[in-house]
Amino acid sequence: QVQLVESGGDLVQTGDSLRLSCAASGGAISLYSMAWFRQAPGKEREFVAAISWNGRDTDYRDSVKGRFTISTDNARNTVYLQMNNLKPEDTALYHCTVDRFRGRMGLKRAPYEYAYWGQGTQVTVSS
Repeated sequence: QVQLVESGGDLVQTGDSLRLSCAASGGAISLYSMAWFRQAPGKEREFVAAISWNGRDTDYRDSVKGRFTISTDNARNTVYLQMNNLKPEDTALYHCTVDRFRGRMGLKRAPYEYAYWGQGTQVTVSS
């Protein structure tokens, strides 16, 4: 069973940058698409970004396009989320997750399309 551990969250100011990391263990992620979701207090979990298993395709929610970048390091079994120009509305608990199906074509935005979830790392952006 794949286990995911996120790190890198912090309390920052508007305009700052952070890089979140998600280390996978218990299985190789190189053949699985990966994604980041976030959940703010009182709100539903929402899609942030996804990257295909081969690294060729990425997808972002509109509000983070041009500011966030998702990437993977298969040698380290890790997925990253580089977040620049952070805004207070980015404040949330960020989770990484693994696609249910190996090598699936097409990136998904719905949480039920993903099988394993980490505990999350908190990002707080002060205004």
